[in-house]
Amino acid sequence: MKFVGKFLLTLLLLVLLLLVIAYVSLQTRWGAGWASRWISDNTDWHLSVSKIEHNFSSPGHLTLDDFTFGHDGEPAVLVAKSVDLGFALAQFSQPGHFDTLLLKDGTLDLANLNRNEALPLAANRLQLSNMVIRSPDNVLPLSASAVNGGVLPWQPKKGDLLGDSANFQMSAGDLTLYGVAGKNVLIQGRMDHGQLQLNNIGADLARGSLTGNAGRDAVGNWRINNLRLNDIRLQTSESLQDFLRPLTQVPSVQIDRLDITDARLQGPEWAITDLDLSLKNIRLHGNDWESDDGSLEMNASNFINGSLEFIDPIANMHFTAQGIDLDQFSTRFVNGLIRTNGSWTRNDKTLVLDELVIAGLEYTLPQNWRARWQQTLPGWLQGVEVKKLSANRNLLIDVNPDFPFQLTALDGTGSELTLARHQQWGIWRGTLSLNAAQATFNRTDLRHPSLALTADDQRIKVTEMSAFVGEGMLEGLAVVDQNAARALMLNLNGRAVPANVLQNWGWPALPLTGNSNLTLKLNSSLAAGNTLKASSNGELRVTTDNNEIQQSMTAGEVK
Repeated sequence: MKFVGKFLLTLLLLVLLLLVIAYVSLQTRWGAGWASRWISDNTDWHLSVSKIEHNFSSPGHLTLDDFTFGHDGEPAVLVAKSVDLGFALAQFSQPGHFDTLLLKDGTLDLANLNRNEALPLAANRLQLSNMVIRSPDNVLPLSASAVNGGVLPWQPKKGDLLGDSANFQMSAGDLTLYGVAGKNVLIQGRMDHGQLQLNNIGADLARGSLTGNAGRDAVGNWRINNLRLNDIRLQTSESLQDFLRPLTQVPSVQIDRLDITDARLQGPEWAITDLDLSLKNIRLHGNDWESDDGSLEMNASNFINGSLEFIDPIANMHFTAQGIDLDQFSTRFVNGLIRTNGSWTRNDKTLVLDELVIAGLEYTLPQNWRARWQQTLPGWLQGVEVKKLSANRNLLIDVNPDFPFQLTALDGTGSELTLARHQQWGIWRGTLSLNAAQATFNRTDLRHPSLALTADDQRIKVTEMSAFVGEGMLEGLAVVDQNAARALMLNLNGRAVPANVLQNWGWPALPLTGNSNLTLKLNSSLAAGNTLKASSNGELRVTTDNNEIQQSMTAGEVK
């Protein structure tokens, strides 16, 4: 019996000695290399550590130095100067599940992780210290450096760094999330089976600051509870349409409150400076929106979009289930002022302006303004109505070389005007009167031109048309049908006007000089796609002191 006892004691001492030798050996470079090779050779993963450390003051922890981990033959998924493993009872059934996992001074690059696999690591608590994280295809597509924080619990799965359910808090020196870059970032939130809640977001963004909280459900609908942007100075290479496109690419965005203060945004051919904006209670989905009690208050110093520049634009509006109440819109534009108020209704998609004031504009029409006039309006704008129009002291210029014109000191009034119907611009209803101090139509100078008209569903009646030219006056009446043919009937009379006053407007030169009296009766068509000359038929009679000529025009040709 004594022999058996001595044998067992000796065997126990040998086992203890082997354990001590193994314990000491594992903490050498040789031991760390052997453990790394064993895991690499017996799994689909590559592991490399330079040293394994254990301290009896923390018996449940193991420290791995110069840690590299990834798929065999692929770039590393995780590289860290130091990895601290805190062991738990779960190690017996799940060797890759730790109580705590602390990653220091390294990079976690999920772009190098096979999308069909999850990291074979998990922890009750993941802690990050000065880490770089790249996760471009994750639920949170981010790239961040100088990351500190933690995830509780951390159970990553395929295509998801955070797992099904986790609380997280992270700070980062630099972070790009959904393509937006920020510095000194703080994010606190929770992931719960596809639902993301960001309870607190803070960042220095584009030389300004961002604070707020938001959430996203499992199918991708976002809700911005509160978001505030201060002193943003953002430059982008995207067009305005591309810059705003992310709002239309998610299923929906519910904005409870968005505040922007003193922002400056700039892209190719667009810019907005000193923007103050407050947007409340609106839901965006695709290119549409919904709201029961929303509002928008906006003002800026400048807004530029292509060739258009608006100075000091101000807009205040309310959103309802029925549409938009435009309480105020005003802007300075080409040295003048535009001011209006009204409403847009959803059921008929009609914009009704109670009052429209245009004063002091010095506007040169774009080269393709005629083509724009004939273009179909977008689906959300079926019609435009103006109950009261006032125009004062405007300058209107068209530099089209085929028929340039200019109206100086243009004034006008209108009432109950329908300027668009069935997505097509026109003068469909109402009364309008216009007059100017001077005008030039294709190099023919006019003084005090004036025009008055009334429009209904059948026709536009020009009830007054007059102007002084040379030493005399031109007066006329006209009717334009509202059907697709746009038939035009024009009667024009001139007294003591130059004999060839119509030459610059398309009628061939007459063998007459001096002042004359004339009468023109013309029938033509203003239909889209037709040329005015080819559709014109009429008669002209011109009388001077010494001569009289009468001519007929057929299909634009004088006989």
